[in-house]
Amino acid sequence: MASMRDIKGRITSTKKTKQITKAMQMVSAAKLNRAQQNAQSFQPYTEKIREVVASIASSSTEVSHPMLEERPVKKTGYVVITSDRGLAGGYNASLIRSLLKTISERHKSPDEYGIIVIGRIGRDLFKKRNLPIIQEITGLADQPDFNDIKNLAKTTVEMFSDGVFDELYVWYNHFVSALTQEVTESKLLPLTNIAEGVTTTAYEYEPSEQAILERLLPQYAESLIFGALLDAKASEFGARMTAMSAATDNATALIDDLTLIYNRARQAAITQEITEIVGGAAALE
Repeated sequence: MASMRDIKGRITSTKKTKQITKAMQMVSAAKLNRAQQNAQSFQPYTEKIREVVASIASSSTEVSHPMLEERPVKKTGYVVITSDRGLAGGYNASLIRSLLKTISERHKSPDEYGIIVIGRIGRDLFKKRNLPIIQEITGLADQPDFNDIKNLAKTTVEMFSDGVFDELYVWYNHFVSALTQEVTESKLLPLTNIAEGVTTTAYEYEPSEQAILERLLPQYAESLIFGALLDAKASEFGARMTAMSAATDNATALIDDLTLIYNRARQAAITQEITEIVGGAAALE
């Protein structure tokens, strides 16, 4: 059995750990609130671009764009959004596990796909497994701006336009609540179903519908990547807040158990001392 000093030391260290996890929980809660606001405020921008593009795509005029048309798939691109830091429960593990399973089912060779990865956790794991990383970015701010991923988003969309990829998917954790994050695969390009579920409005286009389409489609595809990143950031903070809350609760339970053990050990030591005193007094009589 551990000594009273050892138990007291464990109680002290666990209390310090609890203070850290509690602080991290509160910080994550504050960041989650702001991340949710960022994701919600960005949605109207994306929806309006989609509405305009859908209006052009569904019009009677003959306009076309490579991003709206399917082609034989020779190579697939995956934009994967992970975090730069851990301590977020299964946030990264569940996403990467699902992605690797999907890749193994769809592709027989690394030549058939490429990965554009955001986040250190995913980057390090993919490099360790020697998976084909085409682009990477790490060290993003907790509340990222579009300029932070502008080059990555632009070059990713250009790779589709240039024929490097024949289809693009984005993988991320969709925010449902602070307790729930869903691993999500969303088809980024081609935009074959862009008009589904969209109420179009009549617009007048200048200089032409084709010119507007060529300008807006790349912007829309880039905005989908950024929107997924904002959603993933909210999920990350929700997962970390939940993980730190569970860690705090576990620390509290451990402190209670250790305190009970310490009190029992202390009571046993006192009882032993009393017994020794009484025994010594009886021996003197």
